[in-house]
Amino acid sequence: MILKDIYPWQYDLWQRLREIRSRLPHALLLQGQPGIGKLKFANTLAQSLLCQQPDHAPCGSCQSCNWFLQNSHPDFRLLEPLDADSGAEEDATAPAKSGKKSQIGVDQVRELGDFLGLSSHRAGLRIVLLHPAETLNTASANALLKMLEEPPSGVLFLLVTHQAQRLLPTVRSRCNHIDMPLPARKAAEAWLAEQGIKQASQRLAYAGGAPLLALADDAMSAARLGELHAYLLLGAKMDPFAATALCVKDGVAEVLNRLQKWVYDVLSVLLTGQLRYHNELLQPLQGLVKQVDLNKLLDLQRSLNDARRLAQHPLNADLQLESLLIQYTQAFSTRS
Repeated sequence: MILKDIYPWQYDLWQRLREIRSRLPHALLLQGQPGIGKLKFANTLAQSLLCQQPDHAPCGSCQSCNWFLQNSHPDFRLLEPLDADSGAEEDATAPAKSGKKSQIGVDQVRELGDFLGLSSHRAGLRIVLLHPAETLNTASANALLKMLEEPPSGVLFLLVTHQAQRLLPTVRSRCNHIDMPLPARKAAEAWLAEQGIKQASQRLAYAGGAPLLALADDAMSAARLGELHAYLLLGAKMDPFAATALCVKDGVAEVLNRLQKWVYDVLSVLLTGQLRYHNELLQPLQGLVKQVDLNKLLDLQRSLNDARRLAQHPLNADLQLESLLIQYTQAFSTRS
């Protein structure tokens, strides 16, 4: 069996699911952090279950695989937010830049009724894949719940989520949970190096151990990140307006993510001497924390958390970032 369509850190899980493919439960909840390949795994699993050579990985050449690869398989439905970018990286963390609230709507779920009421085209499974499942709103989640409570015969629901806690508890309880694996650090670094990524260890640490997020960082974004770090290391002496002008190029949601990681590591160095995201900056951060006002930095952390929750609907991105970066400078003393 050639496992070219899933990532190496998923091989063991794939094998376990293959062993029980004839007795899979009616609903699987694939959960895990962004950037580890959950959607690709779910798609490959769906294709494999529909493939006309079921004892193998998807053959890629049978009629069923051709239908699947052309997004026209009669026994498969994919539900995503209507305003989602279907070509976007499956584990992207930034909300839609349009400011729309991405949701899987109740009408999308209700339309499954006709699909579920039909017999399968090839007398096998019908599969429904929802991604990301946490974008179900209350109405659509309740509509789905009715289907999960009385699942039609021969139907498999695959729910992919980055934030399982945002799903209705009743929906979670109707699914069998699968924790998608995060690769071991050395294995992930080796895989990134195989993809031609330089400074794989540094990139992986900044991505929180998620190799696909580390892979997705483009050179221009990485260069601006280095510029942002240079600003942030100035502490109280940083020009928040110049830093804002740099930051807005990457969007408010991405900048908030970067600032949260930075503040986390400043606090971590201050309190434990350890780093999580910025391993290459330990020495300069050790100098920076000598100027920290802990209470003000904790206030900033709370402000960042609040801003992140509202990142899909920034009233004015420039003003929001300016305010946060001014608050950042105030968390440090001006002494050298």
